[in-house]
Amino acid sequence: KMNFVEMIKKDMYSAMKSGEKEKAGTLRTLLAKLKDRQINTRQELSENDCLKVIKTLVKQRKEAFEMYEKANRQNLADKENAELLILETYLPKMMTEPEIRSLVESIISETAAQGVADIGKVMPIVMQRGSGKVDGKKANLILRELLE
Repeated sequence: KMNFVEMIKKDMYSAMKSGEKEKAGTLRTLLAKLKDRQINTRQELSENDCLKVIKTLVKQRKEAFEMYEKANRQNLADKENAELLILETYLPKMMTEPEIRSLVESIISETAAQGVADIGKVMPIVMQRGSGKVDGKKANLILRELLE
């Protein structure tokens, strides 16, 4: 099984060959960030470490995109958005709202959670079972709605 970094390198080289400058550039940035992270932690990056780096980059692109949109700098906003879309292809597909809701509901009944005070007990289980595919904010909102 090819590791994450090798897969991204392979994608970057094929993007360079086929002249996809934006994709190649975005992946080059990503590889640099992964390398920094590896140097800082002094060990091989797990897939989870890689996903954390990608999520951070995605978050930065989203913020930059919104900033440029507000400033009416459409060309810059489009560039951030294009990078965002490329980076997101490496993230696991996020659970939909109905999927999160049913996960939350089943954990509430398992833990016999009664009210808002139990959120601290239920939330970690939701995040663990969702293994990186659950949007914490959405899960928390659904949890509050069901327990209040």
